[in-house]
Amino acid sequence: MNNLNDILTSLDVVKLVGQSDIDLTGVNSDSRKVEPGSLFVATRGTQVDGHDYIASAIEKGAMAVVCEILPEKLSPDVVYVVVKNTNVALGKIASAWYDFPSSSLRLVGVTGTNGKTTIATLLYRLFRRLGHKCGLISTVCNCIDSEEFPSTHTTPDPLTLNRLLAQMVECGCKFAFMEVSSHAIDQRRIEGLCFEGGVFTNLTRDHLDYHKTFAEYLAVKKRFFDELSDEAFALTNVDDKNGLVMLQNTKAEKKTYSVRSMSDFKTKVIEDGFDGLKLEINRKEVFLPFIGKFNAYNLTAVYATALLLGCDSDETLLNLSALRPVSGRFEPIAAPSGYKVIVDYAHTPDALKNVLETIDSFLAVEARLITVVGCGGNRDRGKRPLMAKEAVKLSHQVIFTSDNPRNEEPQTIVDEMMEGVEMADRAKVIIILDRYQAIKTAMLLARPKDVVLIAGKGHENYQEINGTRTHFDDKEVVRETMV
Repeated sequence: MNNLNDILTSLDVVKLVGQSDIDLTGVNSDSRKVEPGSLFVATRGTQVDGHDYIASAIEKGAMAVVCEILPEKLSPDVVYVVVKNTNVALGKIASAWYDFPSSSLRLVGVTGTNGKTTIATLLYRLFRRLGHKCGLISTVCNCIDSEEFPSTHTTPDPLTLNRLLAQMVECGCKFAFMEVSSHAIDQRRIEGLCFEGGVFTNLTRDHLDYHKTFAEYLAVKKRFFDELSDEAFALTNVDDKNGLVMLQNTKAEKKTYSVRSMSDFKTKVIEDGFDGLKLEINRKEVFLPFIGKFNAYNLTAVYATALLLGCDSDETLLNLSALRPVSGRFEPIAAPSGYKVIVDYAHTPDALKNVLETIDSFLAVEARLITVVGCGGNRDRGKRPLMAKEAVKLSHQVIFTSDNPRNEEPQTIVDEMMEGVEMADRAKVIIILDRYQAIKTAMLLARPKDVVLIAGKGHENYQEINGTRTHFDDKEVVRETMV
């Protein structure tokens, strides 16, 4: 779709200046990428306002501009479209530009603090095993059937997102599974998408550098379910205290899953160990090679979603049992000297607590748990002492180190982590700011039967310091150190 009039049918236009019956060559919200004959959408971001770059976009050849406020000086050769919210408009424009790809897919969005990547990725892998062509949009990678593409955001910008969905349709995909971040909901990146279902995992402290309060964070997550259609399903974890809140105003069909409470999809953990989980899901037993009670929730959500999409229960369980953990999510690496290393993406207090409690429940009596952990720079500073407190509580030895310090001093981040450590526990803590040396030291300290947890970065293969990303992969460091 490349005629401006066709695109305008998707928008609530406040004012139109100029002749709108024009063909466009492209759509952009970044003035630097504008090409002659294209449409420029002046969105408002956290750092910059696209309205400041309207003149620059016109100089580069933009034929039309979508804005909230008209510029003081109007170009006679440009069409101006005034809307209430350009971020909302961009999502709808992107969807229209790519011919509404989400309406040709059975699209499921997964949101919550923890578990999004695991659930979305396992759904993608499960449906491919069941013989379906499908796509994935996630923190780790984006997939169009068997092809993988690098991922830069949990949920991409609207133009990238709709382009990926359109490529999935072109490839013959029938299903698509995506992570839906709170940033994406708040910034309206998913505006205009047609979801067949939404899945809620849990809600704990995260991203308060962006949302400012937990109440605001919750309200943003809830908006995703509020905006689902009456033809969609809303699946929520009722063991989470905010689970039912997500369903309060949704028009979608309401479904629940749990490990503790009564629900539509109820799981009982029969056995839980380093070898995997034996679960009873809706009275059917299955063994799955995943570790930890938190994965019981993730797997139940995957099973429930599959059934809500029309899959057979027994076939789903059979294929679910053949899946393996997602990269960097409680990923075990066996060391030749008899100890175990776990690499996990845990970067919130609750996620770290879940991982540590899981490991602690499996530890041999004489074994120790050694934890390597840091906190990201330029992010929610309030969770730093909370992360440290959780790390020290169940670990025998803790090494505080750098995560992605970004533009902050690593020592400052660690100092703020130390505020959460009681004086009596400080003897447990070693500070090694160099992450490579921290991991190496933890493994040198480990004895047979010990467990070393390396938390915070998981699948990430980079470290960001002073605005520069350099290659760094926790798993690579572990394997290199083992040699």
